[in-house]
Amino acid sequence: MKTIADIAKLAGVAKSTVSRYLNGGSVSEQMKKRLEAIIEETGYTPNTFAQSLKAKKTNMIGTIVPGLDSYETSQILTGIDNELRKWNSHMLVSNTNQNLARELELIYRLAKQKVAGIILLATEITEAHLQAFQEIAIPVLLVGQQHEEVHSLVHNDEEAGYAIGKYIIEQGHRRLAFLGVSEQNIAIGINRKEGFKRAVREANGCEVHFFETGFTMKEAAEGALAVFEGYFPSALICATDDIAIGAVKAAYKKGMHVPANISVTGFGGYSITEMMNPALTTVKLHFIEAGEKAARHIIKLANGEDIPKLIYSGFEIIARESVDKRFAPG
Repeated sequence: MKTIADIAKLAGVAKSTVSRYLNGGSVSEQMKKRLEAIIEETGYTPNTFAQSLKAKKTNMIGTIVPGLDSYETSQILTGIDNELRKWNSHMLVSNTNQNLARELELIYRLAKQKVAGIILLATEITEAHLQAFQEIAIPVLLVGQQHEEVHSLVHNDEEAGYAIGKYIIEQGHRRLAFLGVSEQNIAIGINRKEGFKRAVREANGCEVHFFETGFTMKEAAEGALAVFEGYFPSALICATDDIAIGAVKAAYKKGMHVPANISVTGFGGYSITEMMNPALTTVKLHFIEAGEKAARHIIKLANGEDIPKLIYSGFEIIARESVDKRFAPG
């Protein structure tokens, strides 16, 4: 097996130069390319754990997620991993199973393992979180939620809500329903809904009712049935793709056809939504790009660089078959 000394000898540099490169330190672009070529040719793999014993921090980035079974999480983790490799850093993933107490425990545990920084896919930020961030004294980047005291990367949820609201109104729909989640979740429960409300306020003659459900498809199917009890909108705007999938099932259970009787939209852009029948109109959030951006910014924070407190990731409207065009308000 090759060692740092072997790589240094092949490159004609000191071991400290190779070590600095492997730990994300400053080396010339020419030297960086030279070392990259030698490492690829020799198949050298740094001993991360040995490095951590000698350094004050490792080249590991701790990543805390609320679950491992969601499309969004898997895509963001893919983006983080893709980008960290470019920086000779590695991802250490911890799952909370939506347990806030475990989430706090993991923050402290990762700090003890001397990670260079923590990326937290948060569901909510409490005072206990803020206290933990202060006590561990290492960089933390929130993804998906924001707080004025913590560096945050969020989907532009309010603008996305506005965009899908404006789109559905432009298709002639005026009798609307919004199926969202609890406002404890700021990004999905509040921001997406507020953006949608803004689009409705700008239009004329809209009637809109707001409903709340859970995050799972099963909960959404039950929640959508409640929407259809006494109110029949021409369009149902759902706060996530999973909610929209549940709503489509509920509509068919009530004998309604999508989009002939009711149009349905989602948020997320999950790959399964393209394969549905009808294919779902949705706000596609760029999860992989968000993960890549999160990785770049946590590396910058770990290196002591300044970054904006709040960063946005992109989105786009994907118009498909689940929305029809109403030429007259209805």
